[in-house]
Amino acid sequence: MNYGTGIRGAALALVSASAATLLMTGCQPGGNATGPAASSAGRPAGGAGSSSTTPATATAAATATAPTTGATATAPTTGATATATAAAAAAGCGAGALEASMHQAAVRPQGTGTGAVIVEFTNVSGKPCVVRGRPTVAGAGQGSPQSSHPLQVTLTGSVSAVRLAPGGRAWSKLTFVQVQGEGDGYCVSGTRPVTYPTLVVGIPGSGSHQVALEDGVLAECDDRVTVTAVSPAKPS
Repeated sequence: MNYGTGIRGAALALVSASAATLLMTGCQPGGNATGPAASSAGRPAGGAGSSSTTPATATAAATATAPTTGATATAPTTGATATATAAAAAAGCGAGALEASMHQAAVRPQGTGTGAVIVEFTNVSGKPCVVRGRPTVAGAGQGSPQSSHPLQVTLTGSVSAVRLAPGGRAWSKLTFVQVQGEGDGYCVSGTRPVTYPTLVVGIPGSGSHQVALEDGVLAECDDRVTVTAVSPAKPS
């Protein structure tokens, strides 16, 4: 009997059996090949998956909250400002809030008549108010508003609201068709010059105001006058 051959055969059989055992062990559910993967897949919440969700949720919450907070803080302020502006613009100067006076203008047409005057409106009400609109002009016969004679007005400049603080002033310039010549003078149009002791100047919503020159009477031709819109800037 050949013992060498028998021993080699037994060794080969043992090696084959050991290899088969290792292969079978690697395929078991609890083996090293599948253990870590299975453990990671079955890991409870609070591991790596839970950590990646928390920052995203916090960012989304912050993003949703920030615009709402800004809008809430800004909207009331903007609304209050708009309301205050509208209220200030709506508070017109009544007839009793204004005091009017008149003096001869420095810049006026050539001639011997009045030529041009500046009418000044002062806020005497003690609180802010607004004047707006197109001035009207009439000559008061014998100084009486009841016998006044309306003049044809040509307006220059754009009409806008003028806000007057207490004691604040606004102005309008009146330019007439000038009287020419000496003595009683004459009108280029051929009509006779007219004189008025006082004028009645009106502003819509702010009443009519009778004004007179400090010295003398107003002389003009053709009952026509060019009037600037009421302005916070004093004309010359």
